[in-house]
Amino acid sequence: MKSYEYARLGLENLALVERPEPLPGPGEAQVRFHAASLNFRDLLFGQGSYNPNPRLPAIPGSDGAGEVTAVGEGVTRWKVGDRVCPAFMQDWVDGPLTPALQRSALGAGDRDGVLREFGVFPEQGLSPIPEHLSFEEAATLPCAALTAWNALVEIGGIKAGDTILTLGTGGVSLFALQLAKLHGARVIATSGSDAKLETARALGADATINYVATPDWDKEVLRLTGKRGVDHVVEVGGAGTLARSLNATRMGGLVTVIGVLAQGGGLDPVKILMKGLRLQGVFVGSRRMFEDMSRAIALARLKPVIDRTFAFAEVPGALARMKSGAHTGKIVIRMV
Repeated sequence: MKSYEYARLGLENLALVERPEPLPGPGEAQVRFHAASLNFRDLLFGQGSYNPNPRLPAIPGSDGAGEVTAVGEGVTRWKVGDRVCPAFMQDWVDGPLTPALQRSALGAGDRDGVLREFGVFPEQGLSPIPEHLSFEEAATLPCAALTAWNALVEIGGIKAGDTILTLGTGGVSLFALQLAKLHGARVIATSGSDAKLETARALGADATINYVATPDWDKEVLRLTGKRGVDHVVEVGGAGTLARSLNATRMGGLVTVIGVLAQGGGLDPVKILMKGLRLQGVFVGSRRMFEDMSRAIALARLKPVIDRTFAFAEVPGALARMKSGAHTGKIVIRMV
């Protein structure tokens, strides 16, 4: 089979190679991949800043979608022809996250990822694809969509009438916008591009802020909420935006931290104390959460936002698109 791999880290070292086709053992299923999608994590891994000491050679990519092509002895969850996505963390079925479960994540050097024609996975490490989604659309779900779902639903306990702030128009932020609207929430969205804000409005954003034109966007959020602040910020920037996110959140509100896209500092712990804020890190989610989310997506017939689809031979170009930051929504790889 054809597969991408890093023999050593560095985006320039990503190579398309031939590997033996893996065959399923007891309790395992073989998946032929039809599509994959990229996350910022894939860029960091290739650059050597995500896991500096991975097991090499390593196949990158955590998010894929395909069909079951063979099953091993004892497999009962799947049959040949089923459409599935591998879970981001293969061993995290339900319950709290642990360091051991964290090490079962795909595509960052501990377990081979999805940028290959075939993969073999434990039967409990796969989830069904909503029927209305194509393989390309389904491949966007395992990391970005599930992170947004975990932040809003599992941790955030979102309810109708809540006000949610999303930052930017990457995969997690747009999924957060869509899922928040699905739950009847008001959404304020930010971006540095008016064209990208138009996309956010088309998805249902109730108010938008261009943070280039309005650098003090936290003050604008407070104005838009009658000085109260939002109930929940889905925070993708990290150090560069966190101080403003805290300022934009109501007393007793929640900031879920899911990204490290912006550089900067200035975090004031006194703000967290005096406003009684909750600051919660989010690292994707379990298979049970994935299946809960997929049912909601299927019921609402929600469609992911795909920025651009690349051919399998164009993965380096897809990573360059990710690095540029020009994308809106998800960057997808069509495998076949």
